[in-house]
Amino acid sequence: MPPTEATLLSAFLLPPAPLPAIITLKSFTQLFPKSQQSSPQVKALYRDLQNQRARITDAVAKNIIAEVKRGNMQRRAVVRARREAEKEEQDDEVAVETALFGQSANLPISNPHTLTSILPELESAVEDVEDEIRRLDEEAGTLLEEMRNTVGGLSDLRYGRLANGQLRGQVLEGLERLEKSCEKK
Repeated sequence: MPPTEATLLSAFLLPPAPLPAIITLKSFTQLFPKSQQSSPQVKALYRDLQNQRARITDAVAKNIIAEVKRGNMQRRAVVRARREAEKEEQDDEVAVETALFGQSANLPISNPHTLTSILPELESAVEDVEDEIRRLDEEAGTLLEEMRNTVGGLSDLRYGRLANGQLRGQVLEGLERLEKSCEKK
């Protein structure tokens, strides 16, 4: 049985684990300079990150449910439109002629496929599917390369090799502002 829209969206958009399973408080604290690691703001920052992650996860889950409902409504609308189009295609005049005079020569006659007529159609369909597969493979390769670059960038962050040399100062400045705002309350 193919996966449903909800299953696919949940698998790719919802995180696989809560924040403590990804990075513990101890590991998070070790990302900060030694002089700031014992600061209570680091723990508060971690808890805030946990809460933000939980809120985002809940919002994404609600959006997935809404998207699935919208997709179902769109499918029903398409089916309804097709049925209405099929009803409109039936010409009343043709129905009356058929009823009065029987099958006429000027009416379209159903021409089913034969083995020789369907083979070119199937070959064309196979070529279309193969082209789509090639295009998807290329797209997957591009996405994989982008993910590897992102992982490489995150690895640099983990080992302290940052592209932005001023980041340390900016983080410390932000923590000081956070600490001052907490002291005022």
